[in-house]
Amino acid sequence: MVRPYAVKGKKRKKNADVYDRAEEEEVAAAAAAAAEPEEPEAEEADKKRINGNESEEKEGNPIELEGIPLAPAEINPKNGPGAIFILEKASLEVAKVGKTYQLLNSDDHSNFLRKNNKDPALYRPDIVHQALLMVLDSPINKAGRLRNVYVRTAAGVLIEVKPYVRIPRTFKRFSGVMLQLLQKLSISAVGKREKLMRVIKNPVTQYLPVNSRKIGFSYSSEQLVNIQNYVASAENSTDFVFVVGAMAHGKVETDYNEDFISVCGYPLSAAYCITMICQALAGKWTVL
Repeated sequence: MVRPYAVKGKKRKKNADVYDRAEEEEVAAAAAAAAEPEEPEAEEADKKRINGNESEEKEGNPIELEGIPLAPAEINPKNGPGAIFILEKASLEVAKVGKTYQLLNSDDHSNFLRKNNKDPALYRPDIVHQALLMVLDSPINKAGRLRNVYVRTAAGVLIEVKPYVRIPRTFKRFSGVMLQLLQKLSISAVGKREKLMRVIKNPVTQYLPVNSRKIGFSYSSEQLVNIQNYVASAENSTDFVFVVGAMAHGKVETDYNEDFISVCGYPLSAAYCITMICQALAGKWTVL
């Protein structure tokens, strides 16, 4: 015989699992009874934790949240004295080499420079690169004491560099950024309209703070000083303007320097001179 088909619309019922309701109720009651005495303890622990935090707040200690870094507690360093660096006679020159424009340097364009009756030894944009890295990586910049950095090229072009810009670490990328800056006159942040570097009008003195102390540096200066003692002897409310040469050879000659000093009896690179200045400022302002 053929097995009859089921009537359409009716479905075979599944056997429901049978649970012991009494046992389930007993287990739930036992779990509730075990959890009841723990609630007051948890409430007391929360109260102690809250009271402890309130006492820390009253005492002035910050409450650290796990996984969230807290900003260093500083009294708005922008209201205190700061430092400005001016890099003079920087070798940043753009020329058309072949079919493209490039930032000239002594390694890659020595033949091109000789053909144009120029000394390759004077084209050293790597000096500006190293000096900017030393200034922007210094502790005084991390502490908010660096106000601005200005770069004046050998051709007289004045460039403003914001203290929070991140300069490329490799010289090749730095050359590309400087090439774009000199062609488009500004470099903006990614996704923002804020200009991190830009070409501005001369003279640089119009951007310097009033009553700031302007100091020039050169190995040829007859005034040899200890930079630690020199900076420490200045008033605590004084803003410093340091003028450092960013060229391979020569002397910085500006008409706005109030003092012209030497910090070592031997010739130093611009980067190391800036390092000595930043260490002296960190000691004066207690930046650790």
